[in-house]
Amino acid sequence: MTARPNFVWGASTSAFQIEGAAHLDGRADSIWDVYLRAPGRVSHGDTAEVACDHYHRYAEDVALMRELGLDAYRFSIAWPRVLPHGRGAVNETGLAFYDRLIDALLAAEIEPWLCLYHWDLPQALESLGGWQNRDIAGWFADYTALVARRYGDRVKRFATFNEPCVFTLFGYGLGWHAPGVADEAALHKAIHHVNLSHGRAVDVLRKDVIGASIGAIHNRQPCYPCTAHPADAAAALRLAAYWNDAFPFPQAFASYPPEIEEAIAPYIAPGDLADIARPVDWFGLNHYSPHYVKADTNLIGASFGPAPDSVPRSAIGWPVVPDAFRETLMDIHRRFRLPIYVLENGTAADDAIDAAGHIQDEDRIRYLRAYTAAMEQAIVAGADVRGYFVWSLLDNFEWGAGYSQRFGIVYVDHGTLRRIPKASAQWYAEKIAAKRTNDPARPHNGRKIEG
Repeated sequence: MTARPNFVWGASTSAFQIEGAAHLDGRADSIWDVYLRAPGRVSHGDTAEVACDHYHRYAEDVALMRELGLDAYRFSIAWPRVLPHGRGAVNETGLAFYDRLIDALLAAEIEPWLCLYHWDLPQALESLGGWQNRDIAGWFADYTALVARRYGDRVKRFATFNEPCVFTLFGYGLGWHAPGVADEAALHKAIHHVNLSHGRAVDVLRKDVIGASIGAIHNRQPCYPCTAHPADAAAALRLAAYWNDAFPFPQAFASYPPEIEEAIAPYIAPGDLADIARPVDWFGLNHYSPHYVKADTNLIGASFGPAPDSVPRSAIGWPVVPDAFRETLMDIHRRFRLPIYVLENGTAADDAIDAAGHIQDEDRIRYLRAYTAAMEQAIVAGADVRGYFVWSLLDNFEWGAGYSQRFGIVYVDHGTLRRIPKASAQWYAEKIAAKRTNDPARPHNGRKIEG
């Protein structure tokens, strides 16, 4: 593939997963802080109190990004760090942290891509109903206005939400994630109120940020039935409605997918769908693997099943199917007709430091090589893909898995917090440099990554 001019190569993280400083400088509890205090909810009882300590080590992490040759860095704002109660009094110390981060990125010639929400709702708002409370659309708009006015002079790329299908389905439908609710009405209210919040945030960003480039980040994965049984086929369609379509469809087409529209209808007020379907500038995609789906008696009638034995799997058992990635990119291109930015793609691997002090993560390199090749095939076939961000820059706190899963291209020793670039970091830096030879407007220094 000939690289598109100005193709964006980046890396992604999220605030809760890397920042740490969970109760320093005025940051209050998020729903995840509270959720993790109950025994048995995370592997080994891990917490995100320190995480990667990015709050204190951001300059070191930005230097690593510069060494990689990244064009862009996608991060999220911790809502409870800048508005500890979710609304009302502003925490200036928290806002100042993101000033420092953004300024360091710009000084390193790395474009900041700011995600407003990556799962860490202030607990104070959850106590008022959280995403089940329609008022949250106004609260989110006010939060967006604060962020836009503070950083919009330096940040132009904004995402409203990251993976709303995951935090609604797992957090309010199945009870697997914070806040741990398992209720059909809660799920459908949350879906609609997140969509409504997205539309309100787009309006705020258009008004308050000159030249804003706006999107949302969707986790979109093919849903295949585990067997040929009709019940599994029906379950796959139903999961696809929640996982793939519950957010992109109303945001793009002002309607919910037919499998779930009746369940959501009681919560839709006149004008809501028009408010949700505000024009955006790009489609953000997170993709790791397809889902294999089986019928279930849970509230959505579907659950995740095993992949066929013939399908390769990653170290954590996720199917490795690059063709599904290519198909997903083509499907988005055909349906939504928006520029596509891949904002998460990567894999966990069994990373270990060898006798020489290096991490030779060949499994990750094979995965990234195969998936970026599939992306390039989609581009050749006509998909308007304009950027690729690896997940993740750092080994971070992986929600219920704690620190047992390592997704980073940079190893983090969670005892000492030392950063060690893995072999995949060098591979990624070399790939970026090689692709950029066809884009002389974006030169890369080509330096060896020290590990």
